[in-house]
Amino acid sequence: MSNQEFQERSQSRMIRFDELPTPNTEPGDLDHALTRRFLREEIVEEEGVTGHAARKLRLLAEDDEGKTRLTLSGVLLCTRNPQEWLPHAYIQAVSYVSERTDANYQVDARDIGGPLDEQVANALHFLRRNMFIRATKELERLEIPQFSERAVFEALVNAVAHRDYSMAGSRIRMHMFTNRLELYVPGALANTLTPDALHLRQANRNELIVSLLARCPAPAGVGRKYLMDRRGDGVPIILRESRELSGHSPEYSLLGESELRLVIPSAQ
Repeated sequence: MSNQEFQERSQSRMIRFDELPTPNTEPGDLDHALTRRFLREEIVEEEGVTGHAARKLRLLAEDDEGKTRLTLSGVLLCTRNPQEWLPHAYIQAVSYVSERTDANYQVDARDIGGPLDEQVANALHFLRRNMFIRATKELERLEIPQFSERAVFEALVNAVAHRDYSMAGSRIRMHMFTNRLELYVPGALANTLTPDALHLRQANRNELIVSLLARCPAPAGVGRKYLMDRRGDGVPIILRESRELSGHSPEYSLLGESELRLVIPSAQ
């Protein structure tokens, strides 16, 4: 099935895009350790990770020829290298010691692949490795980070959960500058959402991905047990944490109705 047919079926609401079978995958491509975290242990012992439970969880699905394939969600969360089938599903992280995009001031860059939960953890590690920490000694030593780790964590989780995976060639971009962090997420907002209403409303483009991320443990130090919180408090946390640290509010905007940009000001 072509990518265009994938999009047409998704848009017709016959089935969500993240539940569609991914061409050229086989049940054996499921990684045992990654898949069993979503299945009960007794089920894994009885039928393995490619049995009925995996189909019920929609990690596997039949294509139009009746062949069993991994779904998009199965590829993204249950294979070690999703980019083998979805080369655009990664995070591009770049750090500059400048206020503008300039290769002469680029100090670090990495294309972060792997399962979605590992992408979030490694992008957060990239942030920690590259952001500035300012120390004050008024009464006692106080370290002030350039960005709120919790805010950036929530933004990264939202990015991998809600991006439009049907947009081949588009990847998530996290660019760090001396005065701000910019995060670009492929896809327009779902279900008539607007940038101004993100902190008030919730709409999921990828219901299955969101459901699976809600079962993945979060990295240490981010104030959350699991990656995804179904209550939808991610955007309010991003706004509050960033405002408290920098004194300025982050800004969401749509670029050409096909990409969401988040700008998080750095601490002064």
